[in-house]
Amino acid sequence: MINTAFAYAIAAMAGGVFYREFTKFQGFEGRTSLAFVHTHLFLLGMVMFLVIGLFAARFDLNSRKQFRVFYVLYNAGVILTSIMLLIRGVVQVTGPEISRGMDAAISGVAGIGHILTGIGIILLFLSLRSWTRNDG
Repeated sequence: MINTAFAYAIAAMAGGVFYREFTKFQGFEGRTSLAFVHTHLFLLGMVMFLVIGLFAARFDLNSRKQFRVFYVLYNAGVILTSIMLLIRGVVQVTGPEISRGMDAAISGVAGIGHILTGIGIILLFLSLRSWTRNDG
């Protein structure tokens, strides 16, 4: 869990640097989704897995199928959402005209990422509840 948190920390810092430098290079001074890549990766990635690491020190989380499914779905969701925020932000900064279909596709895929993240959170709680009922 600590390695996962560390990977998210590095990705979050890279996202923050990209946001700052890309908007500066483009001369962009408005609001953009790029600002949220940094915070999503720090909070939903690094902070979440640091906290889960505390639970993992007490419970053998990896032995639970629910937890292993959580880990895959949650990470897929956070990464997919972050990538779509990055794509949306680059489009906002560079300003190309995109079709309504492309705009909807970006939003739809980001929505799928949020759904996967949400399902992952539910599985995490179910996994933790099953351990606390059985062990403590």
